[in-house]
Amino acid sequence: MCGIVAYIGPKDAAPILLEGLQRLEYRGYDSAGLVVNNKGLKVRKVKGRVADLAAAVPARFRGGLGIGHTRWATHGVPNDVNAHPHLDTKERVAVVHNGIIENADELRAKLVADGAVFVSETDTEVLAHLVARTVQDTDSLEEAVRRALKSVVGTYGIAVVDAERPGEIVVARNGSPIVLGIGEKEMFCASDVAALVRYTRQVVHLEDGELAVLRADGFRTLTMDARVTSKEPLTVDWDAGHYDTGGYEHYLLKEISDQPESVARTLRGRLDDRFHIAHLGGLNLDPRETRAFRRVKIIGCGSAYYAGQIGAQLIEELARIPADAEPASEFRYRSPVVEHDTLYVAVSQSGETYDTLAAVQELKRKGGRVLGVVNAVGSAIAREVDGGVYLHAGPEVSVASTKAFTSTAVAFALIALHFGRVHDLSPADGRRIVEGLRKLPEQIQAIVDQGDAIAELARKYAPHPSMMFVGRVRGYPVAREGAQKLKEISYVHAEAYPASELKHGPLALIGPDMPTVAIVPDDELLDKNLTTLGEIRARGGKVLMIGHREPDARLAEDVIVVPKNEVELDPILLSIPLQLFAYHAAVALARDVDKPRNLAKSVTVE
Repeated sequence: MCGIVAYIGPKDAAPILLEGLQRLEYRGYDSAGLVVNNKGLKVRKVKGRVADLAAAVPARFRGGLGIGHTRWATHGVPNDVNAHPHLDTKERVAVVHNGIIENADELRAKLVADGAVFVSETDTEVLAHLVARTVQDTDSLEEAVRRALKSVVGTYGIAVVDAERPGEIVVARNGSPIVLGIGEKEMFCASDVAALVRYTRQVVHLEDGELAVLRADGFRTLTMDARVTSKEPLTVDWDAGHYDTGGYEHYLLKEISDQPESVARTLRGRLDDRFHIAHLGGLNLDPRETRAFRRVKIIGCGSAYYAGQIGAQLIEELARIPADAEPASEFRYRSPVVEHDTLYVAVSQSGETYDTLAAVQELKRKGGRVLGVVNAVGSAIAREVDGGVYLHAGPEVSVASTKAFTSTAVAFALIALHFGRVHDLSPADGRRIVEGLRKLPEQIQAIVDQGDAIAELARKYAPHPSMMFVGRVRGYPVAREGAQKLKEISYVHAEAYPASELKHGPLALIGPDMPTVAIVPDDELLDKNLTTLGEIRARGGKVLMIGHREPDARLAEDVIVVPKNEVELDPILLSIPLQLFAYHAAVALARDVDKPRNLAKSVTVE
């Protein structure tokens, strides 16, 4: 969960590295550093943000080769010493690293016994010493990195430079993303294309177990046993403008406001008016194969998991196939039974979430059929699965997911429609869902336009130390996602429960100091939900209702009215006001909205 940038070419590396690190700061922001090679390694690293690093880099910090890093701490507290890059004792080799070296303590003990002197608490410093010890014997940085990594257990994306080899950078990947950028007589490398698109849109993704040697005039890739591999560059659809705030105060508000267009992109070219079905060629499933599945299991983490819960509900309602969602972080550790007639769907905005990727690999090992729902083209999960759906939501920079969450829910609606029409969903119901999906962008815009009113409500509720979120059936995953958004960016404690479970324990918490956000769609459960609101109000609880109509004033102190769609699609719209509510609460409490404490965007460690 750190950001890596590397450059080799005719320009000064430092400004390129700093600009790239700023683009990647959402991946880690407790410390940052860089090194350039100019007749020896020159290093600057600081505790704090990339802006603090930029202020610490002198004007004449020059060199045409360099690597940089922005950190999210796993080993050692955030400080100048633990910041990357890390060097060996003689300051010949420098390394930046994303991931965790699981046998770092064992390797450190052996290196210390051999005379190495460690200065940091990190696992990464082990890599610098391992490579430095080997490069003296082999006189080859590539060979030294390969030999060093053979003794390593864990995950890594690394970039390595050698003071005595100013013409090359060696990078490697195992479980943590590394992307190469191809320029004109210059090469780039990063852990995310966000750092590259200002300079090039031609990229190459490394696979797990691959290394690359970068020189200004090109690159070559190889495996850990030195077999040369062949890579075809991809053209990235996004450019640098997609990573700007666009005049908004925060990326998060921009990304919430982008949703009418991002949802339109997710839908574009996928709705069929003749057969009232969704065109999803990327699933790589013919109708006969589709009908053979008797169950769908969705796996994801955080907001992707909650979107998967919405997806499971959609698949059950529209396709009448049993479906459920489970946290990917738990899935592989319970030794899951993998059934031949179960379709597995892995969900990840980045396509690099380590827990989800590891679950996919376990499923593949056991012969499971796995689809992916991801946003990042060419990402690890996208390459690993048997087929899937790209979201086309566009880059999401803020740590809290909004437009990727919404586009994921829309993608599941498309999958459910496709499966439903292959099974027993009638043409009339198919037409109804197609028309409902087409309404979504305009209806989302109508909710975004309520931003000022929602901001006023957020300021009213933000001072409360805790909040309860409740919803029934379709509303429950919406409540879970709403609670997640509030707690992760405002730091207000929030819990989500099925509304039907309140009487089985959580009702004891209800009172004047514990407001409830209630998800109340206008569906067959409306009366039951209104009864729940009465129970909360009878105990002195304040209620903010998210629904389709104004209730009796005695049942809710405040209401956010959301446009009505088809009942199956309503959860998508009911989620949008909760994003705005969480955002404005965080602003009212003066939180760092785009970079909440202790969190990072792409979780590439367990």
